[in-house]
Amino acid sequence: MQIEKLDHVNLRTAQLDAMIAWYRDILGLRRGERPDFGFGGAWMYAGDTAAVHLVEVDGAPGAGSELSLKLEHFAFTASGVPEAFAARLTETASPFRRSESQETGLIAFNIRDPDGNHIHVDFANAG
Repeated sequence: MQIEKLDHVNLRTAQLDAMIAWYRDILGLRRGERPDFGFGGAWMYAGDTAAVHLVEVDGAPGAGSELSLKLEHFAFTASGVPEAFAARLTETASPFRRSESQETGLIAFNIRDPDGNHIHVDFANAG
């Protein structure tokens, strides 16, 4: 397995419209296609890449940065064999959740680092 790049950042926000506008107006990202996850949000694209995923949550706008998590996860695109990565996680007793999405074409491993940060390692689903 070889990590190739950081894929996207997923941010929780109680001010979705303001965040969309900021990422569009300040960083030049565009709002693009996003699967229907059953909750509000937006994917902001840099070129053809959905680089920032915004997830709508309830709460006071801008509140919580001192007390609660703002960054939900970050993700890496990986090449290689997903089964080999799963074997490595199992061998090292590293808890993980594997999911496959026909909609996105990805096999995603959800893992946590020693500090508890949520990380995706995403493989293209060859099958």
